[in-house]
Amino acid sequence: MEPISDHLEHGLQIIFIGFNPSIKSGETGHHYANPRNNFYRILHQSGLTPRLYEAKEDQDLLKLGYGFTNIVARPTVGIDDITKEEYAEGREILKQKLEKYRPEVACFVGKGVYTQYTKRTKVNWGFQPEPFVAGMHEFVAPSSSGLVRMPMKQIIEIYRELSLFLHDDT
Repeated sequence: MEPISDHLEHGLQIIFIGFNPSIKSGETGHHYANPRNNFYRILHQSGLTPRLYEAKEDQDLLKLGYGFTNIVARPTVGIDDITKEEYAEGREILKQKLEKYRPEVACFVGKGVYTQYTKRTKVNWGFQPEPFVAGMHEFVAPSSSGLVRMPMKQIIEIYRELSLFLHDDT
């Protein structure tokens, strides 16, 4: 199955970074396309988007200043199907993308994505005190997968921190 296209451009507020596309995303060509994935609901309920978007509208989020990529491009059933070699290669490619596009915030959708990227073992939710890429804000948010056991209200509150940061006019 072919990788799905990144949605990246210069001047983005946020690049959302996932592990890799699901099989459903690979089939449709859209990020976070699995109907059990809560990504777009979380963005809307946290105040990051003015309305509820659907996966088929993922490219429209560029207009809001939001882009998409993954640490590994190959669609899989789950993260257990990703090899160490794919992570090593993806880590380098992702770093190059972030250095090229320089978003205001690199938002890692899942602690595991961030730990794979930085090789750091201790990670808290929210903004990271020592960014891996100098001069860029790095934010770690819970995975939006329907398999996550964290209460939705708690997930939304973590994403709301990102929304408040972006919309702080003081």
